[in-house]
Amino acid sequence: MINFNSEVKKLLSLSVIFLFFQTAFLPVANSQYPGIDESIAQNRKGELIIRSKPGDKVTVEQISHEFWFGCAISNSLAGGGMSESDLRQYKEKFLVNFNSAVTENAVKWLSMERNKGEVNYDIVDGILKWTEENNIPLRGHNLYWGVPDRVQPWLKEMNDNELRQALQTRGETVTSRYRGRFAEYDLNNEMVHGNYYEDRLGPDITKQMAQWAHNGDPDAKLYLNEYDILTGKRLADYMAQIRTLLKQGVPIAGIGVQGHLHAETFDRDQLRNALDSLAVFKLPIKVTEFNMPGQRSKFLVKKITEMTPQEAELNASEIVDYYKICFAHPAVDGIIMWGFWAGANWIPVSSLYKRDWSPYPAAEAYHNLIFHEWWTKESGIVNNNGIYTTSAFVGKYKVTVNGKTEVIDLPKAQGKVIVNFIK
Repeated sequence: MINFNSEVKKLLSLSVIFLFFQTAFLPVANSQYPGIDESIAQNRKGELIIRSKPGDKVTVEQISHEFWFGCAISNSLAGGGMSESDLRQYKEKFLVNFNSAVTENAVKWLSMERNKGEVNYDIVDGILKWTEENNIPLRGHNLYWGVPDRVQPWLKEMNDNELRQALQTRGETVTSRYRGRFAEYDLNNEMVHGNYYEDRLGPDITKQMAQWAHNGDPDAKLYLNEYDILTGKRLADYMAQIRTLLKQGVPIAGIGVQGHLHAETFDRDQLRNALDSLAVFKLPIKVTEFNMPGQRSKFLVKKITEMTPQEAELNASEIVDYYKICFAHPAVDGIIMWGFWAGANWIPVSSLYKRDWSPYPAAEAYHNLIFHEWWTKESGIVNNNGIYTTSAFVGKYKVTVNGKTEVIDLPKAQGKVIVNFIK
């Protein structure tokens, strides 16, 4: 006779064991830290106070974020290389998703002046024209790049005096030509990983580069930019370099950290630790070059250009987690993707859109986060004291009271804004 209870217990035990082995070795989709939504509300929201007659109807509609949700712009936008239909889609999708931008390659010295004396401004001019027409602030990436294999051979052939003069000419001519038009520049890219110019001309060259840039545009905001920082691998080196540059009096306006040295996932704790560590300098931080999956993923290493549906869904959740951690951090001013379309992205699957412009799951996840979860649209009635108050993400707003509309800014630095409809 079968002992029913005994057999059931055996089956249940086997089921538990099976489930353990089925799930124990699957990738773990880590969530963000507890309290992250409260951090976002504390660091990214302000207060809108509308004064009007009691009983008036109020509508508050967000127009844009102050925080930079940006992307790199391919040279193809202004330099050819895209079909007419792709270019149209590229521009339309960019404006739908992003409020800021960086030149991917156009401003790099190697791109502008591959041969000595042959400087091409056309692509930079074209990109700037388009971003200005659409009110998109643009980063200039980069004025200098001293990693040895990024330095043109003709520069290396110069003697020290000639090289110094070439550096001065580069800094002064670019910033004077585009004076007031770039929101900021990366001054000398990736100095932790190589600095040919310092090796040749001494430790004061970065300060001189900054001075030459300011000769052309005294108001130019000059950022550092480096990789393998948010992974923690070169964080200590970067912090030591920043301290040295600040001690030398280099006018650093902000700290750039590239966001693509992880693999298919990223270390949440390490990301937060790196941002916390860099925040001690009291300078704005931007995640300047973001891809998910990143540079150490199988997709780049093995040149895999397609994702399974499961991989695509996991990637969307990874992007959401990364953005939430950055958005929640008070020192971070923006995060900039390094490509959003597989047809113009060095890691094609790290895009929002496939080559045929159909969306990855990441596109919906990204858009829902930025324009729904982190978007303010409220309405209500002015109370008996003549006040309507709402909490709102910092940015630009359209406020309407009884059909009369005003466009106002709610800046993070100010914290709250009073809009008076009683004249």
